[in-house]
Amino acid sequence: MQFDYKVTLVCLTTALVLTCTHYFGDFRFLVSILLDLGFNGLAIKLQRLMLMHPDSGLFQALYWASVIVFFYLALPAICIKWIFRENFIEYGAGFEGALRYYRLYIWMLIVMVPLVYYFSATESFIKMYPFYKVSPGDSLFPKFLVWELFYFLQFVALEFFFRGFMLHGTKHRFGFYSIFFMMVPYCMIHFGKPMPETIAAIIAGVILGYMSLKSRNIWLGVFVHCSVALMMDVSALIRQGVFESQAVAVWLFG
Repeated sequence: MQFDYKVTLVCLTTALVLTCTHYFGDFRFLVSILLDLGFNGLAIKLQRLMLMHPDSGLFQALYWASVIVFFYLALPAICIKWIFRENFIEYGAGFEGALRYYRLYIWMLIVMVPLVYYFSATESFIKMYPFYKVSPGDSLFPKFLVWELFYFLQFVALEFFFRGFMLHGTKHRFGFYSIFFMMVPYCMIHFGKPMPETIAAIIAGVILGYMSLKSRNIWLGVFVHCSVALMMDVSALIRQGVFESQAVAVWLFG
């Protein structure tokens, strides 16, 4: 069988990206590297910012999202632009045909609303979401809004990596089965989250992969992810009693 350098590089890049996001996603790993390199002052400042600052919870969440955005976008972009010498549109970044499967998007939301509401009552869900914790009595503006913007941005990066780079970078070899090739690591990044969400990731990975393969863009997947994520965060906040506080009521209604 003829050697396929493109599939090989996609696989190697995927392994490198997932490794980097796993380790650098924890700020303590970066702190340890800075200490090993002799940047003690910088390491101490970073650790204090993440642990002792009044907004340390927000900084930790923003740091994690920034790591995801950087590695999910940067390394694949280097491969596409300077190694493969191809256009990002060929990997789903274009907007043409983005609304082709909008009916499927609507049906996915219809299915997800009752599921999110049901699982939001479970202890594992409430402990997990939202990633940036808001206590009853705290205002959602501007910190929570800033977090949600970063959260949505990392979904753009995630869709570009899995449903763009991995899927469209291997479809010439695997065709329809590139969906399942992509779905396996996509499922695995959900390990550690509530089991129902991880199982749902298998189904969502296949559906969103199919949508991207047929429409040749990632944007409907981005809309699905952002919509469901917002529903999950709002449901968690409701369950935690955040929306019952006067501060939130003032923020919402003026």
